[in-house]
This record gives sequence, structure tokens and C-alpha cells, in this order.
Amino acid sequence: MCWYDSDNRKCGTLLWKNGGSCMKKVLSLVLVLLFVVSIFGGLSRVPSAKAVAQEISYNLGGEPTGIDPAITVGLPEMNIEEQVFDGLTRLDTKGVPQPAIAKSWTISKDHKTYIFTLRDAYWTNGTAVTAYDFEYAWKRALSPDLASEYAYQLYYVYGGQAFNTSIKVGTKYYAQAVDAKGNPLTKSVGGKDVPVADMKKEIDPSKNIGVKALTAKTLKVYLQSPTPYFLSLTAFPTLMPVCKAVVSTNDKWASDVKTYVTDGPFKLTQWSHNDKMTFVKNPTYWDRDKVKLTKITYYMVEDAATALSMYQSGQLDSAVSVPLSEASKLVASGDATAEPFLATRYMLFNTTKKPFSDVRVRKALTLAINRQQITKSVTRGGEIPALGFVASGMPDATSSKDFRTVGGSYYKDNDIATAKALLAQAGYPNGKGFPAFAIVSGTSQELKSLGEAIQAMWKVNLGITCTLRPEESGVYMDDRNNGFYDVGFAQWSADYMDANTFLDIFQTGSGNNDTGWTSKAYDALIMKEKSTGDQKVRMKAMHDAETMLMANMPVMPIFFRTNDVLISKHVKNFYQSPMGFIDLKLTYMV
Repeated sequence: MCWYDSDNRKCGTLLWKNGGSCMKKVLSLVLVLLFVVSIFGGLSRVPSAKAVAQEISYNLGGEPTGIDPAITVGLPEMNIEEQVFDGLTRLDTKGVPQPAIAKSWTISKDHKTYIFTLRDAYWTNGTAVTAYDFEYAWKRALSPDLASEYAYQLYYVYGGQAFNTSIKVGTKYYAQAVDAKGNPLTKSVGGKDVPVADMKKEIDPSKNIGVKALTAKTLKVYLQSPTPYFLSLTAFPTLMPVCKAVVSTNDKWASDVKTYVTDGPFKLTQWSHNDKMTFVKNPTYWDRDKVKLTKITYYMVEDAATALSMYQSGQLDSAVSVPLSEASKLVASGDATAEPFLATRYMLFNTTKKPFSDVRVRKALTLAINRQQITKSVTRGGEIPALGFVASGMPDATSSKDFRTVGGSYYKDNDIATAKALLAQAGYPNGKGFPAFAIVSGTSQELKSLGEAIQAMWKVNLGITCTLRPEESGVYMDDRNNGFYDVGFAQWSADYMDANTFLDIFQTGSGNNDTGWTSKAYDALIMKEKSTGDQKVRMKAMHDAETMLMANMPVMPIFFRTNDVLISKHVKNFYQSPMGFIDLKLTYMV
């Protein structure tokens, strides 16, 4: 068959050298070849390499507490919602909001009114995504009936906070009554203090909230004050739409795959609790031509060592974390990448309980740990000891300056002498008489190791003993939310690129403030920075707020995170944002 390969020159030489007889033989071979070609469809067809299956498996790290974007607060849950929902915008790989369900928008000169024009997009049940769905979703998230912990993400919308903090009487909502000094009024009912409604101040969510569908394709949003990062917020899960026709008639819509109607790149097809979730490419997605993956499998393995074994045996392509002891080796081999992560690992104190209601105790415990030793000997992932709460990497008044660098440090690491003095002032010299308490946490190896290290430091440095109480994630979150803990581990990762995301969680009434600490002066500083678009004024107020937070110490910062993500070399365009969200929309396999 040398007519079709590199030996055709030799054949040519042979042809002319042997004269006509050779020519006849050649012609006969040609006729045979043409017959073969006619039967088998051509000689140029050769077996092609087997196509790579566009399927990825990822370890989520645990069972999600739920997948309703209006009420979830954790990264595992949001890393599900990120794959199945699209908001008005979607963040690109540089963290810049890009058009998603909204194809365009206009912003008023005072930066308070936004008009979004929606594209043709569809829910997984085939119905159109409309502006009415967005209006319904945002008002639902704000409703005091839903009690969403993240409702404050919509306080930027005019009337949002007033509605969320309103009191329902019958079918109507009213502002809480206040006394002459502006203090909220309460009354005792069944031994509990409950708010008193001001019956003269009705709040009508159909009229008094600044989000309105003008048409099926036009959404108007009026803000309480200019919000520089508002377009980034519209990509956040709390502000994602839900299908009004489905959700308004079914409170359990997000608990059943059959009724879990979404509008993103992928759709959920299977949920085996505490085992795995399966997603497939969404055929109704407006931007489906850019989606390469046909299937995603999320596993729920809490133990990082087990997940690593699954990765090494080919059962996993990627995982949310790696075992602490293997991190440096895996990064060096290229099996893990050290991703930037705007997150703070900290402990929170239940300030409603003694002795943690005493700020001197909280400060003593904070000063009596050695963060350098923890990051070098325990976590060993390149973490930075935290001497403030806002993580490094947030811009200050100008993008060339870092908020953490400008704010500086609020205390010394491993300051044992000061810690002992404060503990003695609080009435517990050398830990004498300090009541028994427990450190509550999740069940991961990292938290176990951290708990043991801090437990030992408090024992050696302060003479305080405590126990460790690991709990499954759902139980742990419930205990934190309900105040059933003494001291607990927590982590906060940024929701958007602004220091406010680390600070407004400690406002009075915030759904994510589980410390019990409250301060009117702190609330005023947060309201001040939210009420202006002047970055210098905003940053000054936020630095003052962090100073107040660290002076009262309802939380004990430990370190600023890095994130080592286990990921196969066969995975391309895998994106994890500095906020910890993964987006598999553009991911593909090779």
C-alpha cells in the first residue's frame, strides 16, 4: 500500500525500471484496491483514539445541610449551588462579574438604581426564567418567616433590613416598636422576651422593598445606599433566583431531586445522602455550548486521608482538601495546587456564658496560643498567623494597598505574660477555679489536630483544662446557631472582594453572628461604611470596626488560610475562587 505512505518514491523507481509488465501488475493492484475501498469506505479511515469521557468526580468533604440558596451558609452547600444556578451575574476567573441571566444593565448616576435586562433563559423544567422569579426569590430570602442567616446580604436593597427584622401579626408585617431613646421594645411571653410590633408602621413587601419586576425581562433594583460591590453580590447564592411557580407551592422543593428546579450549567439527578450527588449537563442552560462536562459526581467523604486513597486509586479526580501530613508532598508532585484563599480560621466564644462573658478571659485565651507553632508544626500549609480578623488580600481605600497591612496587628502572638495577668484579673490565677468547658468542632483531621494543640497550650500556659467535642457538621452548625456551645472552631471565607464581608457578620441580629456579642457602636460603624460610596470614609469606618471587634474579642483569630486542592492532571480549567467557590462550568477532561 505504498501509494499512501512515505515509500511512494521506491514504488516509482520500481515501476519505471521493470517496464510494462510491472505496469500491468500495478494496474491490477489498483483495481483490487479500488474494490476494497468501495467496500470499506476508504483507506484513510483509521481507528481514532478513544474520546475522553467528560466526567469529573470531586470530594465535597461532607453531607450538605441543604441546597436551597436562600438559606444555606456553608461552602459545601454553595459549591453545589454554584454548579446548578445562575444569578444575574457570574464571576469570571478574575473575580469580575459578567453577564449571566442578566444580559445587560444600567446604573443611575447616584449608583443606587439598577435596571437589569434579562436574556432568554430557562429552568430545568422548561419554563422561562423571569424577573418575577428574581423578585420573589429576593423577597423570600428577606422574609422573617424563612429566617435566612444570610438575609443581610440583601440589606443593601432599599427596605430589605426593615422587612427582614419586621414582626408578623396575622398575615401582615410591622416594624418593631421602640421607646423614646430608640431602644427596641419587648414583652415577656411564656418566660421569653419577644419583640413588640408597632401597629402604626406596616411594612408591605409588595411596596416597601426596592426590588421590582417591571416586565418578565426587566428587573429594577433600588439600593439603600451606593454599594461598590453590588454586581458581585448578584452572583452570590443568596441572590440567585428560584422558580416561583415551584417554590411558592412546595416548601420541600430543595429536598427532592424531582422538584429541584434550577437554571445553571448542570442539573442534579441523584442525591444519595452521606454518599454522593450526581449532576449532568443541563440541556436547557442558556450558555450550554460552553459547557464541556457531561457529568459531575460529588462525594461526601469527611476524612481527607480516605479521599486521598480514592484519588490514588482513580475514584476521584479532585478533592476540597488534602491530609495535612501529605500537603507539601502532593503540591511538589503536582497532584495538589496551593490556591489563594481569602479566609480566616478562628475560634468563637459564647459571650452569653460565664466565664466567656468576661472580655479578660477571652483576651487571655487569645494571647495564650502560639500561632507560629501551629502553622509550622500542625497545619503546615503555608498559613499566615492571624493577628487581626480581616484576611490578607483585601483592597484598602486604593487597590494598591492591602486592608490587613494598613490595619496592622492588634495583639502579640504567644503573649503568655499578658495572658496570665488578664486571667488573674478575671479571678482565675494560674487557671485556679476556671470552670470545665468543651471545644466544639467538626470531625475533620485538621480540626482534631488544631483542637489538641490549643487544648495543650491552654493547659501549659494558663493551667486551664478543657475537653474536645467533635460533632457531625449538621449537628455542630445547629449547636452553634442555638448557642449550645462554650468555645467552637469556625472559618469565614470572603463572599466578595471587600473587607466588609468579614465585618458585617458581627452586627447585631446577623444570622452568622453566633457569639452572642452585640454593640450599638459597632453596628453604627458598619452602617456608616454601608451608607457611602466614598472609599476613604468606608475604609476608615471598617478599620475602626475591626479595632472595636478585636478590643472585645468575641472571636479568636488563629491563621489566614491557604487552600491545597487535590486535582488530577487530567482536569483542565478547574477554577476555585479566592473565596473558596468552585466553578466547573468551563472545566473539561483530557
